[in-house]
Amino acid sequence: MRIATTIFLTDETIRPVRLAHELEQRGFDGLYLPEHTHIPVSRDTPAPMGEPLPRAYGRTLDAFVALGQAAAVTERLRLGTGITLVAQHDPIGLAKQIATLDHLSGGRFTLGVGHGWNVEEAADHGVEWATRRALVSDHLALMRALWAGEPTGYEGRFGSVRASFAHPKPVGGAPRILLGGAAGPGLFAQIAAAADGWLPVGGRGLTEALPALRRAWAEAGRADAPQVVPYAVRPTPGKLAHYQELGLTEVVLQLPAANEAEVLRTLDDYAQFL
Repeated sequence: MRIATTIFLTDETIRPVRLAHELEQRGFDGLYLPEHTHIPVSRDTPAPMGEPLPRAYGRTLDAFVALGQAAAVTERLRLGTGITLVAQHDPIGLAKQIATLDHLSGGRFTLGVGHGWNVEEAADHGVEWATRRALVSDHLALMRALWAGEPTGYEGRFGSVRASFAHPKPVGGAPRILLGGAAGPGLFAQIAAAADGWLPVGGRGLTEALPALRRAWAEAGRADAPQVVPYAVRPTPGKLAHYQELGLTEVVLQLPAANEAEVLRTLDDYAQFL
């Protein structure tokens, strides 16, 4: 099983270059980074991880800038977002960022996609909460048009792009796309239509959820199998063995949003799982 990591990198934590170097040297498979552009002080939306909201949420580094630094000092380490709030981005600009990072890293990028939980943050980006899931699907389709091998236009409900010269291209034509969110028929249908797999936070309830995801996948006419990558996992030997029994091949372990010394101690602890 491939062992990757995730962390809220901030202006107060270990820096991305140091972390990426240590991960690659120690044999970890990847680094996934979350994003929040800002956290409004006045917030009615309850944090799904509980209140008070951890300090790191309002101090996150830009994921693409940090991953660019990580790419520059590594050769093998896979790079990903966990997750990108696609609805809060201009899709044409985001497609360029993704293609550039994937190109410069030699095809090591995974796009983890989320719908978001913070209504106030999304509203500041002009996102209408009730339609954000449809907006994400629309943005993904538009970006795929820009990543196509030949100039390809797209006309959608929320945006459009003319057939255009848009280089560089992601190495594989499009990066691997994993969609995050709670298990359910709506999410699984969206994964089957627009993604390569599922990024379930915490990794609980997979025994019950995987058959439903695979049914949705088959009903959409997908011939391969959906990739399922448990995310932000607090590891135990039993938990990782369970994922392997389910046929999963990758897991993303949660690192503390902490200084260099504490993060490296955690990597030492996690080394037992490599």
